[in-house]
Amino acid sequence: MKHYFSPGHLLLFIFLLGLMALLVQMELLSFAFAKLGLPPEMGLMVLSLSLLGSAINLPVAQIKSHGPAQQFPQPVYWGLLRLPTQPFHGETQIFINIGGCLIPSTLSIYLFSNSTLSLAAVLSGIGIIAIISYFFSRPIQGLGIGMPILVAPVSAALIGSIINPEQSAPLAYISGTLGVLIGADLLRMKDIARLGTPYASIGGAGTFDGIFITGIVAALLA
Repeated sequence: MKHYFSPGHLLLFIFLLGLMALLVQMELLSFAFAKLGLPPEMGLMVLSLSLLGSAINLPVAQIKSHGPAQQFPQPVYWGLLRLPTQPFHGETQIFINIGGCLIPSTLSIYLFSNSTLSLAAVLSGIGIIAIISYFFSRPIQGLGIGMPILVAPVSAALIGSIINPEQSAPLAYISGTLGVLIGADLLRMKDIARLGTPYASIGGAGTFDGIFITGIVAALLA
């Protein structure tokens, strides 16, 4: 049987499909930043800093761990890129992730200061999402704190639309990002202490994806 399409055609198709998906995502990101009132240049800068900052963790504290040491499987990389195993000595080093914590927090402050949102509305939104995030999040061995990824953004979008329809997008972003950081990270510190892990990052690892997606999706839906 004659094949009319070579492996090169298949690779070209996969490349074009990936490029199309990337363009759609970039268009959605541009639309989300526009709803937040950010110019395209600032939106691109925030996106770039978030992605670069997701690899940077700053140590801030050390807590006693009450759980037994766990043997976490290390990601498999080729050659020199294999990550070293961290020793566990009964304490957990707490880090703050720049891309998943500091930048979203800074952007939330910027959005609040450049909007007509009242402090009561912002605190109410953050408090509600923090409670929701706490009750839907769970400690997961080898990962940290996990929660269903659409719970926070959908909830934040609804809260933003109910509390202040005219400023729903910035309120949804602020409530979603800070609410998740408080409810799924800070309020879960006692659970992290029981995981028996040598380190934990606020806004880092898998949490970065959740917080980033929460902010963007919340702004899109609001």
